[in-house]
Amino acid sequence: MLSPEAPLLVLHEGAIHAEGPAWQASHDRLLFSDVPNRRLNAWYEDDGRVEVAIDATWFMNGNAVAADDAVWHCEHGRRCISRSQPDLAEAPEPIVTHFEGKRLNSPNDVAVAADGTIWFTDPIFGIAMPSQGALADPELDHRSVYRFDPTSGALARIADYEQPNGVALSADGATLYVSDTSVSLGEVPGFSAGDKHEVWRFVAAPDGSWGDGEFFCRTDHGYPDGFAVDVRGWLWVSAGDGVHVWSAEGVRLGYVPVGATVSNLCFGGSTGRRLFIAAQSRLVALDLKA
Repeated sequence: MLSPEAPLLVLHEGAIHAEGPAWQASHDRLLFSDVPNRRLNAWYEDDGRVEVAIDATWFMNGNAVAADDAVWHCEHGRRCISRSQPDLAEAPEPIVTHFEGKRLNSPNDVAVAADGTIWFTDPIFGIAMPSQGALADPELDHRSVYRFDPTSGALARIADYEQPNGVALSADGATLYVSDTSVSLGEVPGFSAGDKHEVWRFVAAPDGSWGDGEFFCRTDHGYPDGFAVDVRGWLWVSAGDGVHVWSAEGVRLGYVPVGATVSNLCFGGSTGRRLFIAAQSRLVALDLKA
C-alpha cells in the first residue's frame, strides 16, 4: 500500500538515461545504469552518496543481483550478458554472447530466478541507437526471451516478440512477465516501429515447461519498459507518466505519477518496502506502507 501523502524522494539527479536499478543487500546499495554515460552507479543507503561503481561500461542497461551476490548485467556494446563479482572490483566477465553460433542482438533486461537461472530479453535497441551502443546489423533473425542456466551452461530460447524489453519473475519463480515495446522504435531514424506496448505473462507448468504466453496488460501512456513484482504478486509497471500497478489477476489497481518517463524499477532498501524508480535523469524512490 502507498499513502497518498508519501513523498517522492529524489536520490540522484544528472543521469542522461537512468536504467536497470537492482538492490544489493549485502552492500546496502542500489545499483543503476546510466546507459549513454557508460556508467554503473551505486547509491548507498547509509548516507545517500552516489559513486561510480563501474566506469566506461559497454553501455550497460539491465542489472540483477543473484543469491550468491554476483551481479548480472545486460551490455549493449558487447552484445552480451556479463557477470561481476559482488564487490565489482574486477571488470565484468562476458558469459552469454551467442545463440546457436550467432551473436546476440543487444540484451536489454535481466532477472534472476530463485533456482539461479538467468532470464533476459534481446531486442535490437542497442545496435539501432548510437547513444545506446554501436550500430550493427543483427545476426539473428528473431528477437527473443532466453533462459540461461549458469550451472550447465544451457541457453534456451523461450519466446519471440517484435522487441522484447522488460522481464521480471514472481517471488516464487512460477510466473514470468515480459514486455514487447516495438512502438518505441518509432524514435529511431531508419526503423519502422511496430505497435506493441504491452506485457505478456507465462505461468510455469508442473513439469517445468512454460508453454505459450498470454496477454496481461497494456500501458496507455508510453510503454512498459521495465517492471517489478511484489510479494503479493502485484506488477508495478513503468510508463511514460509514472508507475502503473496491476494485481496478479490483471486488475489495474492504481497509478503513481512521477512527472517523467520511467524506464525501470525495483524493490529494496533495508525494509524491503522502498520502491526505487529510474526516471530519465533521476533516481527517485517511494516508501510503501506495506
